[in-house]
Amino acid sequence: MEDMHPKSRIERKKRKFRFGRFFLSILTLIIVGTLLYSIVQYKAGQKLAASQSQNPIEFNGDSLDVKNPTIENILVLGSDTRGEEKSRTDTMMLVSWNKETDEVKVISFMRDIYADIPGYKSTKLNTAYFLGGVQLVKDTVTSMFGIPIHHYALIDFESFETLVDIVAPNGVEIEVEKDMSEKIGVTLKKGIHKLNGKELLGYARFRADKEGDFGRVARQQKVMEALKEEVFKPVNVVHYPKFAGALQGYVQTDYSNAEEVKRVLSLAASGGVEIEKLTIPVEHSYQFSTYEGAGSVIEIDVEQNKKALSEFIGYSLR
Repeated sequence: MEDMHPKSRIERKKRKFRFGRFFLSILTLIIVGTLLYSIVQYKAGQKLAASQSQNPIEFNGDSLDVKNPTIENILVLGSDTRGEEKSRTDTMMLVSWNKETDEVKVISFMRDIYADIPGYKSTKLNTAYFLGGVQLVKDTVTSMFGIPIHHYALIDFESFETLVDIVAPNGVEIEVEKDMSEKIGVTLKKGIHKLNGKELLGYARFRADKEGDFGRVARQQKVMEALKEEVFKPVNVVHYPKFAGALQGYVQTDYSNAEEVKRVLSLAASGGVEIEKLTIPVEHSYQFSTYEGAGSVIEIDVEQNKKALSEFIGYSLR
């Protein structure tokens, strides 16, 4: 009986070794398979976006604040173009990202703000893009509010629709608060729905009610929050590589391709990030006016809004 014990121990060691080798082989296959899938999907995203033609954009961003070097402010513009050479911006946001804490703060600027546009007469803020592109929007916002802008991202309507359908192919859940159809290219019914890219864009653009542009900005912020929730669901992780590949063709930015992908993955990894939101102008800081050549505008108390912006961002503005 004593002679059998060493053999039993040897057999158990052999079984453990075979199981360990089997487990390691399976793990290796999973890792290799995941890498191959990611590469194929990333290339598929790049191929999908390859047909997109982009005009080069010259952009001179501000240097990082020496007192707040971890905070990057990114000017995000949604252009209302569908192929036209010149267009206006339907969406104007500033995304302030603290890379150390992963805090994200979003400031939405009303497009009808009556703004002093450098080199031009005062008119609506969204006209700055029509007159001088991304750089003039940046210069206008910086000169009005004293906030540094380090980078930009520009996306048009069709690109937004496509990217939403890539990253959330089953749609994005939104509570549509009323029936909507006027001037948005789709018909939406009141209730909770899963919206595809085109429908989600239509919802974000709707302004044919008494809330006007204020309602539109609130819906744009609601869409951003809903997109964040949908994108960070575990079921949608498989779409990240294709989404990252497509970004390079559908979103114009001064970030390099490598930086772009790195930021997408970084934000994806911090899926629990909370987004704080602010709309400019803030309450009780504006009035509606009419000017020849500009039409109906929102005339704001610049200093009051600058103060609110400074408190929201968390540092003094110049």
